[in-house]
Amino acid sequence: MTTPVASSSQPVQIPAVKGPHANNVVKPKEKKAKAAAAPTHPLELNPPPAFFDHRIKLFEKLKAEYDEWVKVQPRQEIEITLPDGSKRQGKSWETSPMDVAKEISKGLADRIVIAKVNGEVWDLERPLEGSCSLELLDFEHPEGKRVFWHSSAHVLGEAAERHYGCHLCIGPPTDEGFFYEMAIEDRPVTNADYPALEKVSDLAIREKQKFERLVVPKETLLEMFSYNKYKKQLIESKIPDGTSTTVYRCGPMVDLCNSASYFLGDPNNDSLQRIYGISFPDKKQLVEYKKFLEEAAKRDHRKIGKEQELFFFNEQSPGSTFFLPHGTRLYNTLVQLMRVGSLPSLDTSSSDYGYRKNTSRGATRKVSLGPVYLDQGSTLTLDHLVISPNMYNSKLWETSGHWQNYKDDMFTLDVEKEKWALKPMNCPGHCLIFDSRDRSYKELPIRMAEFGIIHRNEASGALTGLTRVRRFVQDDTHVFCMPSQIREEIDALFDFMQHIYGLFGFEFKLELSTRPDNYLGTIETWDEAESQLKQALEAQYPGQWDINPGDGAFYGPKIDITIRDALRRSFQCATIQLDFQLPERFNLKYRSPEDFQSADKPPSRPVIIHRAILGSLERFIAIITEHFAGKWPFWLSPRQVLVVPVAIPYKEYAAEVAAMLSGLGLYADVDNGDNTLPKKIRNGEIAQYNFILVVGQEELDSRSVNVRNRDDVGTKAKTEMVPLDEIAKKLVELRNSRSLKNQFV
Repeated sequence: MTTPVASSSQPVQIPAVKGPHANNVVKPKEKKAKAAAAPTHPLELNPPPAFFDHRIKLFEKLKAEYDEWVKVQPRQEIEITLPDGSKRQGKSWETSPMDVAKEISKGLADRIVIAKVNGEVWDLERPLEGSCSLELLDFEHPEGKRVFWHSSAHVLGEAAERHYGCHLCIGPPTDEGFFYEMAIEDRPVTNADYPALEKVSDLAIREKQKFERLVVPKETLLEMFSYNKYKKQLIESKIPDGTSTTVYRCGPMVDLCNSASYFLGDPNNDSLQRIYGISFPDKKQLVEYKKFLEEAAKRDHRKIGKEQELFFFNEQSPGSTFFLPHGTRLYNTLVQLMRVGSLPSLDTSSSDYGYRKNTSRGATRKVSLGPVYLDQGSTLTLDHLVISPNMYNSKLWETSGHWQNYKDDMFTLDVEKEKWALKPMNCPGHCLIFDSRDRSYKELPIRMAEFGIIHRNEASGALTGLTRVRRFVQDDTHVFCMPSQIREEIDALFDFMQHIYGLFGFEFKLELSTRPDNYLGTIETWDEAESQLKQALEAQYPGQWDINPGDGAFYGPKIDITIRDALRRSFQCATIQLDFQLPERFNLKYRSPEDFQSADKPPSRPVIIHRAILGSLERFIAIITEHFAGKWPFWLSPRQVLVVPVAIPYKEYAAEVAAMLSGLGLYADVDNGDNTLPKKIRNGEIAQYNFILVVGQEELDSRSVNVRNRDDVGTKAKTEMVPLDEIAKKLVELRNSRSLKNQFV
């Protein structure tokens, strides 16, 4: 059930097992392999760690007291309301969600993993305490999956304690399974440990250990976990004095339930080891997951990036990407897309710009096309493309609030006895640009776009390919507008987002992230901002969005957009954030018509809308590399055309063809090397060129080419010749169409 897997951040290095060759006798390979795989550590520690007994005795004492208390609770008839409105009868302190499930059907009882009582997560065997609403959730439900993986993390924790005798820290569920962090003295975790951990986990499952729940006061928790300094520190820092929290027991393991946060997030604390795992209710799902892992490994952007020579990393600058020429082509294509942002039907080389109709409302309006905005069919309004500094005095970050809330994630410097920092985001600099002169309401909205270089101080162990880097670029836009313009601007951003994601074939979902604990400003301002975003979401996507409570930025609520790739994995890329705080903190203002009528009127403040569609360009390149598995659509491809001569006499014509196509803005390369024709074609196919154009005597005489399409098996052999002018026109049309199919229009 529990299948630990290695962390993807750093591969585990396992040295080869060496052994003497006695008398030069060659032993069978199979026996040598078995000998090499022999475990060097026992399956379980014997005797077990001393803290097992201490913990269990205290838990059993508390559990007995709780059971006695439950026995004397008054039993009353209760009414249980199911999601379909049907009602069931039960008895308080006796009837459990599992009892209700069994009444409905055995199949349901076998399938469910958790319940919700009056909206609160509730264990299946925990008695109901009164009349209530009841939901029964299986593994396919997001909350059911999360609870299943959280329970699996406890099983992994038990296996780790029994095998290593370690001190556990935290073991939360994640979007892709779960992990456990632990302190192990003088022993690194290696791949060789996984069979033992899986074996002990399997033993625990076969024992059908119950998950037993208790609510325990803070003082008793400190006694229960007195042997474990990590648990003590979590208890002391996370649980207020005089309160309690939940613990669960399974077998000899007792652990806190709510500990899903990094060990104080401080790299100066002890270095812990982390084991990842994933589990499923049945073996069929596990088999499917293993197939998914195989396909994901083939699509790994780090693998494809190396094979296609797109980018690399170097230890002299960890977390910073070196883009090679073909990777730079890809990067620049994305930047150009976001700069122009044209609709497929829009010819930006023409002065005849049209407008787009919003069919959901049946009215024409301004439509955001990234930095290009079309208005009423005649006016082309561009975003203000700006460039702001990379480094600022700490006073700027104190004004913005980042110094108080984000300092640990910034690269700071001492310059002339003052603190400075590399920018982790562009918005404070854009506030300075807005405030560089007086502004009138007639100028608004002002849209500032910047592809600025950003630095964030990610922990070295968290750096992973292009998905987690320290230096990156965002497709950042900040819209400074009047409150009355918010709705129109957000509607336009939704249109643009839908257009851009459609070019890549992405589906997406939306979440409204609301006020976090470390918010700036007043609750009234936050309520107004959240209300504006809810209205915009409901107007564009009625009933198709969710709320993510407490996950907003410290300066304002946001709409997070999650895309799904070809493997059905989810990634959060786009964000639309409404910000009433930065205009206040930077004292931004504009002159409104009312300002001229009353000198006593407070200044009019703009609202800032933060917008990113791709998010980090580096991370987005990782996502689309794996989404397309390195087989790029023509418009995005860094290797669009390869021209190959059949023999030496035709090298000059091949170079001429490549030069002509390059002159049209296409990425055309020529292979005039010494390899044979089949070898050159094979190399082109491996490099994922969209089209290979073969030229020889017939093609030279007729000024034509022979076309091989990467995605059309029927063109792998020689096909009919196509005139050079005609193929050039078709290639340009295909690029401009931004089609996902590698087929001529």
